[in-house]
Amino acid sequence: MSAADTTTPTKVPPKRQSPPPTVAEQLDKPGRRPTPKGAAAIPWALLAPCLLILVLVLGYPLVRLVTLSFQKFGQSQLWGFQPAESVGFDNFAKVLGDSEFWDVVVRTIVFAVGCVVFTMVVGMLIALLLQRVSGWMKTLINIVLVASWGMPIIVATTVFKWLFDSDYGIVNALLSRLPGIELIGHNWFASGPQGLAVIMLLVVWGAVPFVVITLGAGLTQVPKELEEAARLDGAGAWGVFRYVTLPILKPIIVMLTTLSVIWDMGVFPQVFVMRNGHPEAEFQLLTTYSYDRAFAVNDYAQGSAIALLTVVLLLGVVAVYMRQMLKIGEVE
Repeated sequence: MSAADTTTPTKVPPKRQSPPPTVAEQLDKPGRRPTPKGAAAIPWALLAPCLLILVLVLGYPLVRLVTLSFQKFGQSQLWGFQPAESVGFDNFAKVLGDSEFWDVVVRTIVFAVGCVVFTMVVGMLIALLLQRVSGWMKTLINIVLVASWGMPIIVATTVFKWLFDSDYGIVNALLSRLPGIELIGHNWFASGPQGLAVIMLLVVWGAVPFVVITLGAGLTQVPKELEEAARLDGAGAWGVFRYVTLPILKPIIVMLTTLSVIWDMGVFPQVFVMRNGHPEAEFQLLTTYSYDRAFAVNDYAQGSAIALLTVVLLLGVVAVYMRQMLKIGEVE
């Protein structure tokens, strides 16, 4: 017997099959089909109708607003008795030099911050509670939220006017049943802070459904494994929310907070209707103040200047939002 016969044959491992090429690798091959000319212009062609509508609906009014803010434009110019005169930055100097304007700015910021804080806190609490109720109860609550969200602002404002009416308001009647409280005949709109608090409740009531639905959708994307791991590590309910749920929901919270600031700083119909079309000085926000300057005082130029300053202030909020979103994208 030869040595070759006694030697154990070496087993050669089978060749490992390479995974099939991905779509990106197939597209990178030299022989792939070339991109047709003009393919990059297809998305812009599809977006063109929407962009055209935005330019017509938003672009022209914004250009007209900027033009009016640098002119002398009152009733005489509106009816064509006198031509519009360019006055440079005089309108802005008058507005910025008026102490009433700065009172309105502070009042608007406080009002918007209060609305945003209450909206986000209440919306988050309701969204978290919806994760712990049964399916039919969650469906019922979502139907109620959508119904309240879809209610027209004028209708909702009228309902709140009745709820807080000094003579027939149900809120005064219910609160007066509490021991030591007597609010029968109380006028909530006799003072600015109380009246704005009622309007704030109206704004929060209309904004909470959108926040709840959006945060509820975000909570469904939180991995249950991370929550279980945090609980095994000894974290309580607050710890799980702070270190697991909150970081995952941060992009949604930033988006909702920014949108809420923009919407709440632009509140107009709630104040206008609640005060029967004539908001008093202590109820004036930037939107109603601009409207009064333009259509009550008939100084359309100063009204445009106030509106333009409001737009610049909101652009600062948008810039902060974009910066936060870019930071979140870099971290991810």
